[in-house]
Amino acid sequence: MTNTLDHLPEAGSSSLPGASILARVRGLIWSALGYALAYGFITNASRSACPGGYGSDGGYVDADGQPTVLAPQCISLTLQPSVFVAAAIVIVVLAAITRVLKRAGTEADAFRIIDRAGIVIIAVVTGSILISHVWFWLIPIADWNGSGTLWFPFPFGSVTMDTYPVAQG
Repeated sequence: MTNTLDHLPEAGSSSLPGASILARVRGLIWSALGYALAYGFITNASRSACPGGYGSDGGYVDADGQPTVLAPQCISLTLQPSVFVAAAIVIVVLAAITRVLKRAGTEADAFRIIDRAGIVIIAVVTGSILISHVWFWLIPIADWNGSGTLWFPFPFGSVTMDTYPVAQG
């Protein structure tokens, strides 16, 4: 079985000075793109709650079961990826390339800088996914009474909050 990429030159087969560094940078860029896509797919969730509803007499009741004249408010939260995490990934890649150009004296130094940038990207993405999901699922929407402040997992994820009256029964 032949590899479909056999026709592409390897970094080691190029006579270009610094080809192995370019190959490592290319790997960092592909890795950053892959982690950014994974972050985008994984950092999506939604949940909703409608504290209150209808009483036995057909009127509205609040979250505590007390009769109310106003329709109780429902809440819907949607977790989405944050543009700040994508910006952080781009900044890490650009900073690594800049640092290689300014400070790397040897190929080993350049590899070390590029590899550390890859580790930082993994940490930023993994941390952002974990923090945003844990924070999102710990938001106490079942206890929400239509007022107050809900804290969202900024800048690790972006949350959209929608409120609407309970549906007619």
